[in-house]
Amino acid sequence: MPRYYIGLISGTSMDGIDAALVEFGDRSADIVSARTVPYPETLRNGLIDATRAQETCTVDVIGALDHWVGECFRDAALELLQAAGVDPGDVRAIGSHGQTLRHRPDEARPYTLQIGNADIIAKGSGIDCVADFRSADLALGGQGAPLVPPFHEWLFRSADADRCVLNIGGIANITVLPAAPGPISGFDTGPGNTLMDTWVRRHHNVAFDNEGRWASIGKMMPALLDTMLADPYFAKPPPKSTGFEYFNDDWLSERIRDDADFADVQATLAELTAATIADAIGQHAAGTREVLVCGGGVHNRDLLRRLQQRLGQVSLASTADAGLDPDHVEACAFAWLAMRTMNGEPGNAPGVTGAGRETVLGAVHSAR
Repeated sequence: MPRYYIGLISGTSMDGIDAALVEFGDRSADIVSARTVPYPETLRNGLIDATRAQETCTVDVIGALDHWVGECFRDAALELLQAAGVDPGDVRAIGSHGQTLRHRPDEARPYTLQIGNADIIAKGSGIDCVADFRSADLALGGQGAPLVPPFHEWLFRSADADRCVLNIGGIANITVLPAAPGPISGFDTGPGNTLMDTWVRRHHNVAFDNEGRWASIGKMMPALLDTMLADPYFAKPPPKSTGFEYFNDDWLSERIRDDADFADVQATLAELTAATIADAIGQHAAGTREVLVCGGGVHNRDLLRRLQQRLGQVSLASTADAGLDPDHVEACAFAWLAMRTMNGEPGNAPGVTGAGRETVLGAVHSAR
């Protein structure tokens, strides 16, 4: 049996592909090789346009982007193999999340769309590729997201303390891991980096606020924060999931006055992310003693400072302290989900997504 799995994902920030070559033990994940491969700027701009300017996102646009993203995912997998000196024959499967263009779980006919042609990945790498992980859960009445909590449980659950795993990508989500035996829960808390990224891109033409430095010089605007917190998503009970289709530039423009100080807005957006995460933990995981953080937001010092202030005595640490690099947790999770699929094992958690039952996720695209 081949020893390794590859996980590939590009999140809501759309800045590139997180890729990990992983060997799994009984309750361990050993990352053999990992990297983040940036998208070509033209492709990233095309993806952003497809999600933000939806009136121009035609079938032809989606088809071309699907092919291009598939090529980039294939190349990321090949780079991993070359860097590690691993033959494709030693890899059992690739788990490709793809790139989300739409996530509409609450429509009358719910759907989710992740692009990145899986046959291009499989045929081009010589490795079977598992993709379209979200659709099966959606078909059973679930949100199709978040999907990483079962992996968090498998790797990070502790019998000694109630924990949450907090992923801060474009959207933030928590996995609630009680010390006592029983089912887990989790959900998207709301915006992670996405609104901050949108605002800094608008005013400084950079992809993100490095370490939260811009936010740190601004003054939080209490009235604006209250306006933002009044959004009904935050009061909605789980299971729930969201995305950049909801928390986006239009959402900001509806709430921010034209004369607002730009840095003060950035500070308030950082406070919004911290407040909604802390409120979610306080309301739905009140016994939490440890929060393990992963995702790009782990590098935002200003955001983590704000979050620690709101969490009080709750311990806030990187997943690195529990044995896994925070930048590669999601890629590792999709490698693990690919392993579950190839073994015929369920990959979703109904207590998280609201699906009617557990199910095997994804479709296998053969390399042959």
